[in-house]
Amino acid sequence: MEAYFAYNERSEKIVLGLTVVIFTKNEESNIRECIDSVKDFSPVLVIDSNSSDSTREIAHSLGASVIEFEWNRQYPKKRQWTLDQFSDGNSWILFLDADERMSMTLQQELEIFLTGDNDAFAGGLIELDYYFAGKRLRFGQRPKKLVLLRVGSVSYPIIDDLNSEGMGELEGHYQPKVNGKTRKFKSRIVHNDKDPISTWMTRHVNYAKWEAHLMQNLVEKYRVDSSKGMVASAAHRLPARPLLFFIYSYVLKFGFLDGKAGFDYAFAKSWYYWLSAVIAREKKQSER
Repeated sequence: MEAYFAYNERSEKIVLGLTVVIFTKNEESNIRECIDSVKDFSPVLVIDSNSSDSTREIAHSLGASVIEFEWNRQYPKKRQWTLDQFSDGNSWILFLDADERMSMTLQQELEIFLTGDNDAFAGGLIELDYYFAGKRLRFGQRPKKLVLLRVGSVSYPIIDDLNSEGMGELEGHYQPKVNGKTRKFKSRIVHNDKDPISTWMTRHVNYAKWEAHLMQNLVEKYRVDSSKGMVASAAHRLPARPLLFFIYSYVLKFGFLDGKAGFDYAFAKSWYYWLSAVIAREKKQSER
């Protein structure tokens, strides 16, 4: 296993000092497009959590190295565990989920960054070009992820959430800690999940359970919210958060220009924030 993480041999592929890491579990509907989008990079590692579908076979057939991850229900979780394996090889790692794609403009921007003077930087913050229910959203709230990471300079905080329902083996919705400057990229990662919208809803029910757990532990919630920046941290503590998010995404960020998809996205995310609060209140009442 260790040889994969130190591997840096190239043939015809671009040498950038970058390892692409894709996290999977039963992603046969997404993994092919994800790997195809990073075919110019090597190595490409797929960190798989015992998929029962053809995820691993597809990844192998496309030339990616598949590494099995078995969570022991403790920290480190999946992303930090992966970072801990890197002791040699490429200096930079790009984390992708299987429903994400490398855009050509982002590849070009990464090439410029990685071949230039980047010594002062330890991480890269990249926006998502988000698809919802099959339609690309040109407006509305746009998620950002710190997924370009310098080996040895980035770590994920340990959150008191092992007894919570929801996130499980993956770190929750918070950014890693960076020992150095963060570069904000102009280009985006394409997020286009091929699974049906019902899968999105099921996944966000679990996320809501995790958020509800944090609402019962305000110290940990503050740490999670703070990792997202001052503006996002303040927004997460506002009353009527579901309504305010809908107004922000659909009205102030012109989500209405995306038509029904813009409304559906703003409404669905607002529902998720509403559900988190309802579950938290339910938990609090049951503990009385």
